[in-house]
Amino acid sequence: MKRVDVAVIGAGAAGLFCAAQAGQRGLRVLLLDHAGKLAEKIRISGGGRCNFTNRDASPVQFHSANPHFCRSALARYTPQDFIALVQRHRVAFHEKHRGQLFCDESSQDIIDLLLRECEAGGVERWQPCAVAGVQAREDGTARWTLETARGPVAARSVVVATGGLPVPAIGATDFGLRLARQFGHAIVEPRPALVPLTFDAADWAPFAALAGVSLEVGIAAGSGKGRQRFVEDLLFTHRGLSGPAVLQASSYWRPGEALEIALAPGIDWPEALARAKASSRRQLGNELAQHLPQRLAQAWADRLGLPASRPMPEVGDKALRQLAGSLQAWRVQPAGTEGWKKAEVMAGGVDTREIDSRTLESRRAPGLHFVGEVLDVTGWLGGYNFQWAWASAHACAEALAQAQVSG
Repeated sequence: MKRVDVAVIGAGAAGLFCAAQAGQRGLRVLLLDHAGKLAEKIRISGGGRCNFTNRDASPVQFHSANPHFCRSALARYTPQDFIALVQRHRVAFHEKHRGQLFCDESSQDIIDLLLRECEAGGVERWQPCAVAGVQAREDGTARWTLETARGPVAARSVVVATGGLPVPAIGATDFGLRLARQFGHAIVEPRPALVPLTFDAADWAPFAALAGVSLEVGIAAGSGKGRQRFVEDLLFTHRGLSGPAVLQASSYWRPGEALEIALAPGIDWPEALARAKASSRRQLGNELAQHLPQRLAQAWADRLGLPASRPMPEVGDKALRQLAGSLQAWRVQPAGTEGWKKAEVMAGGVDTREIDSRTLESRRAPGLHFVGEVLDVTGWLGGYNFQWAWASAHACAEALAQAQVSG
């Protein structure tokens, strides 16, 4: 039987980093993953350039049924810590937008960094190697037995870093959630997050011709204390709405709710249109096009039955107020999402109220730890979810090393 201090299940971002950190702290680590290809989710992230963190990451950008859970790990391993690691490995990177950091060349740079870190920690990796089962045991040398495709493994600790359910085509499964349930953990219902939203075909027909139009909007989703507003770019598609604005809102949206969208959110539309009526001879469509893409300006006037060719002074005050209101607070109700195939992350997961926030250890099964996306911690779009992977993995590795020293 293979004997190790730590068995890490899942060789994605959190699993690789946790294995590396634990190995570098003197632990014997075995990293297992059922997939044939290594870290495919890292590889495809950020359009192939991996948005590996966000300079501004803090607990504010994360949501969970237990919202304070992420604070400890994020405070102890910051974006600056991972940036320093990237710089030590001489990976070139740049800031693209609102603190989002991307590799200059390829996501492979981050994968190679993680592999070198694992090598520095003497991590042994079995891949592909499926784990058929995990059982608790107590024989004085190990707490756990793993049944794997390469034979049984005895481990003092097990780290579950199996990620979430998005993109099943690259190997995503519910293994981590099933394992958590096996040991009595509650699961916050998983749902696709950072995912395009779809609309009823008949309802969307007036907007389908706008496919390809994009602009910055203010977008609000959710209700009560869970309501969140973002200012991001919106993209019209044949089937609905996408782009960063909708991906952000999707994490807070629930079926049956409407989104509220402000087109060109920096514009005070009632004041701007009233001023234009008093001082401009432009046609309505051309006036709107001062602040909106031309196609959208035309379609918006048509939608309200206002001739786009009408000069501004001839547009009635009531019609202008209606127009301004629709531009400032367009309410549109999605029919659903594009699902796990298009989702970037999973919202929900292992209920963190049963996990120690400092050690990432199960309160139900000592020696069993959960890190990364499998937990009910979901970040905004823009590198935040990778930062949670690094921070939770680092906190777990520190705890594993401390537990080894204390016996």
